Amino acid sequence: MEKIFDRVLAALHLQKYRHFILYVFFGGLTTLTDWGVSFLLYALWGEAIEQQNFLIHGADAIAWAAAVLVAFFTNRVWVFESKRHGFLPILGEFAAFAGSRVVTLLLQEGFVAVLFDWLGFNKYAVKIIAAVVVVIVNYFIGKYLVFRKKTEESGPEAQSHE
Repeated sequence: MEKIFDRVLAALHLQKYRHFILYVFFGGLTTLTDWGVSFLLYALWGEAIEQQNFLIHGADAIAWAAAVLVAFFTNRVWVFESKRHGFLPILGEFAAFAGSRVVTLLLQEGFVAVLFDWLGFNKYAVKIIAAVVVVIVNYFIGKYLVFRKKTEESGPEAQSHE
Protein backbone atom coordinates (compact mmCIF):
# COMPACT_ATOMS: atom_id res chain seq x y z
CA MET A 1 0.00 0.00 0.00
CA GLU A 2 2.86 2.36 0.86
CA LYS A 3 4.43 1.85 -2.57
CA ILE A 4 1.15 2.71 -4.29
CA PHE A 5 0.87 5.86 -2.17
CA ASP A 6 4.44 6.85 -3.05
CA ARG A 7 3.79 6.25 -6.76
CA VAL A 8 0.68 8.43 -6.68
CA LEU A 9 2.63 11.20 -4.96
CA ALA A 10 5.41 10.90 -7.54
CA ALA A 11 2.92 11.05 -10.42
CA LEU A 12 1.38 14.19 -8.92
CA HIS A 13 4.82 15.68 -8.08
CA LEU A 14 3.89 15.86 -4.41
CA GLN A 15 6.70 13.78 -2.85
CA LYS A 16 8.04 16.70 -0.83
CA TYR A 17 4.64 17.00 0.88
CA ARG A 18 4.47 13.29 1.80
CA HIS A 19 4.77 13.81 5.56
CA PHE A 20 2.22 16.61 5.63
CA ILE A 21 -0.30 14.66 3.51
CA LEU A 22 0.07 11.66 5.84
CA TYR A 23 -0.24 14.01 8.81
CA VAL A 24 -3.53 15.41 7.50
CA PHE A 25 -4.86 11.91 6.69
CA PHE A 26 -4.03 10.52 10.12
CA GLY A 27 -5.26 13.74 11.69
CA GLY A 28 -8.64 12.93 10.18
CA LEU A 29 -8.44 9.46 11.72
CA THR A 30 -7.55 11.07 15.05
CA THR A 31 -10.56 13.40 14.78
CA LEU A 32 -12.83 10.45 14.01
CA THR A 33 -11.44 8.67 17.08
CA ASP A 34 -12.17 11.71 19.24
CA TRP A 35 -15.71 12.05 17.94
CA GLY A 36 -16.38 8.32 17.95
CA VAL A 37 -15.31 7.84 21.57
CA SER A 38 -17.21 10.99 22.64
CA PHE A 39 -20.40 9.95 20.89
CA LEU A 40 -20.12 6.37 22.17
CA LEU A 41 -19.76 7.58 25.74
CA TYR A 42 -22.60 10.07 25.29
CA ALA A 43 -24.80 7.19 24.12
CA LEU A 44 -23.68 4.82 26.89
CA TRP A 45 -24.17 7.39 29.62
CA GLY A 46 -27.47 8.49 28.07
CA GLU A 47 -29.67 10.78 30.06
CA ALA A 48 -27.14 10.98 32.89
CA ILE A 49 -25.14 13.37 30.69
CA GLU A 50 -28.11 15.71 30.53
CA GLN A 51 -28.26 15.75 34.34
CA GLN A 52 -24.53 15.96 35.09
CA ASN A 53 -22.36 18.45 33.19
CA PHE A 54 -19.17 16.83 34.47
CA LEU A 55 -20.03 13.64 32.52
CA ILE A 56 -19.85 15.42 29.17
CA HIS A 57 -16.47 16.87 30.15
CA GLY A 58 -15.35 13.43 31.32
CA ALA A 59 -16.43 11.87 28.03
CA ASP A 60 -14.59 14.57 26.12
CA ALA A 61 -11.45 14.10 28.23
CA ILE A 62 -11.47 10.33 27.63
CA ALA A 63 -12.04 10.92 23.91
CA TRP A 64 -9.18 13.44 23.79
CA ALA A 65 -6.84 10.95 25.49
CA ALA A 66 -7.83 8.21 23.02
CA ALA A 67 -7.22 10.60 20.13
CA VAL A 68 -3.79 11.54 21.50
CA LEU A 69 -2.86 7.83 21.64
CA VAL A 70 -3.97 7.29 18.04
CA ALA A 71 -2.14 10.43 16.94
CA PHE A 72 1.05 9.38 18.73
CA PHE A 73 1.24 5.95 17.17
CA THR A 74 0.27 7.04 13.65
CA ASN A 75 2.61 10.02 13.74
CA ARG A 76 5.44 7.94 15.19
CA VAL A 77 5.15 5.06 12.71
CA TRP A 78 3.85 6.51 9.44
CA VAL A 79 4.15 10.29 9.42
CA PHE A 80 7.54 10.99 11.01
CA GLU A 81 8.89 7.42 10.84
CA SER A 82 10.65 7.47 14.20
CA LYS A 83 13.57 5.07 14.41
CA ARG A 84 13.92 5.15 18.18
CA HIS A 85 13.67 1.75 19.86
CA GLY A 86 13.44 0.64 23.43
CA PHE A 87 10.99 1.38 26.19
CA LEU A 88 12.60 4.54 27.59
CA PRO A 89 13.22 6.33 24.26
CA ILE A 90 9.66 5.61 23.13
CA LEU A 91 8.30 6.64 26.53
CA GLY A 92 10.27 9.88 26.20
CA GLU A 93 8.76 10.51 22.77
CA PHE A 94 5.30 9.82 24.15
CA ALA A 95 5.81 12.15 27.11
CA ALA A 96 7.00 14.94 24.79
CA PHE A 97 4.12 14.26 22.38
CA ALA A 98 1.43 14.18 25.08
CA GLY A 99 2.89 17.27 26.73
CA SER A 100 2.87 19.15 23.44
CA ARG A 101 -0.76 18.14 22.89
CA VAL A 102 -1.69 19.49 26.33
CA VAL A 103 0.02 22.78 25.40
CA THR A 104 -1.85 23.03 22.09
CA LEU A 105 -5.11 22.10 23.82
CA LEU A 106 -4.53 25.07 26.12
CA LEU A 107 -3.66 27.19 23.06
CA GLN A 108 -6.95 26.18 21.46
CA GLU A 109 -8.90 26.98 24.61
CA GLY A 110 -7.09 30.33 24.77
CA PHE A 111 -8.18 31.12 21.23
CA VAL A 112 -11.77 30.29 22.12
CA ALA A 113 -11.63 32.38 25.31
CA VAL A 114 -10.18 35.44 23.58
CA LEU A 115 -11.96 35.35 20.23
CA PHE A 116 -15.36 34.00 21.30
CA ASP A 117 -15.81 34.81 24.97
CA TRP A 118 -14.09 38.21 25.07
CA LEU A 119 -14.36 39.54 21.52
CA GLY A 120 -17.65 37.91 20.55
CA PHE A 121 -16.56 36.37 17.24
CA ASN A 122 -18.69 33.68 15.64
CA LYS A 123 -18.19 30.38 17.50
CA TYR A 124 -17.88 28.35 14.30
CA ALA A 125 -15.29 30.68 12.81
CA VAL A 126 -13.34 30.62 16.08
CA LYS A 127 -13.41 26.81 16.19
CA ILE A 128 -12.11 26.60 12.61
CA ILE A 129 -9.39 29.22 13.16
CA ALA A 130 -8.27 27.53 16.38
CA ALA A 131 -8.25 24.10 14.72
CA VAL A 132 -6.13 25.30 11.81
CA VAL A 133 -3.62 26.99 14.13
CA VAL A 134 -3.44 23.90 16.36
CA VAL A 135 -2.93 21.53 13.42
CA ILE A 136 -0.07 23.64 12.09
CA VAL A 137 1.55 24.04 15.51
CA ASN A 138 1.17 20.30 16.25
CA TYR A 139 2.79 19.41 12.92
CA PHE A 140 5.86 21.56 13.56
CA ILE A 141 6.17 20.39 17.17
CA GLY A 142 5.99 16.78 16.01
CA LYS A 143 8.46 17.28 13.18
CA TYR A 144 11.04 19.45 14.89
CA LEU A 145 10.76 18.62 18.60
CA VAL A 146 9.14 15.24 19.28
CA PHE A 147 10.14 13.07 16.32
CA ARG A 148 13.20 14.97 15.12
CA LYS A 149 15.91 12.85 13.62
CA LYS A 150 19.11 12.73 15.62
CA THR A 151 22.24 13.53 13.62
CA GLU A 152 23.76 10.14 14.40
CA GLU A 153 20.61 8.45 13.03
CA SER A 154 20.57 10.38 9.77
CA GLY A 155 24.30 10.12 9.05
CA PRO A 156 26.67 12.49 7.28
CA GLU A 157 25.09 11.90 3.84
CA ALA A 158 21.69 13.09 5.04
CA GLN A 159 23.22 16.16 6.70
CA SER A 160 24.87 17.29 3.47
CA HIS A 161 21.52 17.19 1.62
CA GLU A 162 19.47 19.12 4.15
